[in-house]
Amino acid sequence: MITYGDFEKVDIRVGVIVKAEPFPEARKPAFKLWVDFGGDLGVKRSSAQITKHYTIEGLIGRQVMAVVNFPPRQIGPVKSEVLVLGVPDEAGEVVLLAPGHEVPLGGRMF
Repeated sequence: MITYGDFEKVDIRVGVIVKAEPFPEARKPAFKLWVDFGGDLGVKRSSAQITKHYTIEGLIGRQVMAVVNFPPRQIGPVKSEVLVLGVPDEAGEVVLLAPGHEVPLGGRMF
């Protein structure tokens, strides 16, 4: 069990995918993502193993939820600055988490 104070330390924000590219160097099929969180956060890079349910064209303009306060992590040639969130479907393929309605960029989950 964690405390509410522990939960408050995780900064989960809404952003919009503004750019996506193939990530052929990844061990498992993945895309490179650029997510705009607006305001002071701006655009952050990430990678995501989401090639089963999404295309590059279909990702552009999609709002997503991401953890924005993890330290950057080097994934091959990509420096991942945020963790885009998703849940596995019945086959274990990632489905992105997103708000149910359009919301302002940078909005914090609470």
